[in-house]
Amino acid sequence: MIQLRDKESGEVLGAITEDDLQFLIDNLEEESEDDTDYFINRSTIEIFKEKGANNTFIELLENALGDRDDMEIEWLKV
Repeated sequence: MIQLRDKESGEVLGAITEDDLQFLIDNLEEESEDDTDYFINRSTIEIFKEKGANNTFIELLENALGDRDDMEIEWLKV
């Protein structure tokens, strides 16, 4: 299982699939091979929608953002 977390608070946002993780890796910039965190904002989510991201994954990201404009997320295989 892959957990998606709020990097700042450590709060678990939910579980994502291997396909969702690959979508993140393919569509967002990584600073290194070991990078497991990403910056997202509302524009990022809109781009993900346009690129056909899984609806459940999109909902998870939208819920995670809440009323914030942006945030850092991180993933962890558990």
